[in-house]
Amino acid sequence: MATSQPHSAGQSRPLTEKFYFAAWRWHFYAGLYVVPFMIMLAVTGLMMMFITQFDGRDGETIRITQGETALPLPRLEDSVLAAQPGAIAEWIGPKAPDLATVFRVKTEEGQRLVAIDQYTGEVLSSWDRRAGWYDWADNMHGSLLIGDTGDRLIEIAAGLGLLLVFTGLYIWWPRGNAASAFIPNFRARGRALWKSLHAVTGFWMSALLIVFLISGLSWTGIWGGKFVQAWSTFPAEKWDNVPLSDTTHAEHMNHGHTNDVPWALEQTPMPASGSDAGIDGIPAGTPVNSDSLVILGRLLGMEGRFRLAYPGGEDGVWTINRDSMSSDSDDPFIDRTIHIDRHSGKILADVKFEDYSWAGKSMAVGIPFHMGLMGTWNFVLNVVFCLSVIFVSVSGVVMWLKRRPAGAARLAAPPVPADLPFWKGALLIGLFTSLAFPLVGITLLAVLAFDVLLVSNIPAMKRALT
Repeated sequence: MATSQPHSAGQSRPLTEKFYFAAWRWHFYAGLYVVPFMIMLAVTGLMMMFITQFDGRDGETIRITQGETALPLPRLEDSVLAAQPGAIAEWIGPKAPDLATVFRVKTEEGQRLVAIDQYTGEVLSSWDRRAGWYDWADNMHGSLLIGDTGDRLIEIAAGLGLLLVFTGLYIWWPRGNAASAFIPNFRARGRALWKSLHAVTGFWMSALLIVFLISGLSWTGIWGGKFVQAWSTFPAEKWDNVPLSDTTHAEHMNHGHTNDVPWALEQTPMPASGSDAGIDGIPAGTPVNSDSLVILGRLLGMEGRFRLAYPGGEDGVWTINRDSMSSDSDDPFIDRTIHIDRHSGKILADVKFEDYSWAGKSMAVGIPFHMGLMGTWNFVLNVVFCLSVIFVSVSGVVMWLKRRPAGAARLAAPPVPADLPFWKGALLIGLFTSLAFPLVGITLLAVLAFDVLLVSNIPAMKRALT
């Protein structure tokens, strides 16, 4: 990507050119690691969005013939358990009257989803909760199918992706003809054309890429779970005099690798049933069951699709939940989670979007936006974005291949600057990065040590890499 001619051994470069070469070198190193992950994330992201849009991930698109009146939930539960023995864990209401109702059932073999016609009681189909293509793509997208190790590798890739964006913007920044930085030069040929397309496409998608990387990082195990989420979790102390269980929302309501709980509540302890706490919910004398809980949800303003999680154990609670992350609606500003005492029917907690911290609100909007769930405009935008990510990644590889000397068994990394200007600033940036993104900081320090201590001092390695 550099256009300057090499300088002689004794000739010094201007500081701006040295910094340009340094940025280019870091851009190259970051790209080596990030490009495969970016392509994987874009492809699996496209898979999940198309499956959600056209097939549904929880059976929410199964069509039925609309009847006059839906059967009581206890009758539907009996039909579900007759077809799929186990314990009902969740009712998932339909988005429209001509769509099927879905129940989640816990079995000894795992979680099963059962779709039923709420007007006739006919069980339409049942399937494993984590057996579909959506679930495969989701697991690949979040952990490479290898658990925490994959999560850590992706966290490093996302953090280095930010470095890739910032160095790329510096390299792209107009230094002459400003129009060429915003509009591809289609008159160019060969590597020059690829460079123009790569730079311009990267610029137009850079802001969106930063949003995607930050929201993705906030879901990772180290920076997200240990730092951002831990300091931004909804404080259970807001629930006055409500007894708390030893179980968090994520432990009780998530299952497998599927996140069905708002990000801001995942680490918050669940309230517990069995006390006199709470405010009026189910009227006195009315049975506290699934039917009365769904009616209560409607009375509290739950329109369209929402979910009802069944209590587990004597101190468990009923939970009415509407979450845009789970595709219940395309408006994150109406997300809501309500916990009800399983014995008294009193409302123990009622958490709305406005109750979240600023980070919780950002993630409440950022996650469904990241997943393309905020309407058709969001889906189309994300599809174009994913295709752009794939193109920028592939074009970067093409430019590298075109840059390498023909037949040379070399990495062809950009040359090291004659000296290291602004080293104090670089040290501060590295320190900040290490504190903000620990895994990325460790990676940067390792690469810096490799570059300075080995590549610069071992002639054979220097020849192989440059």
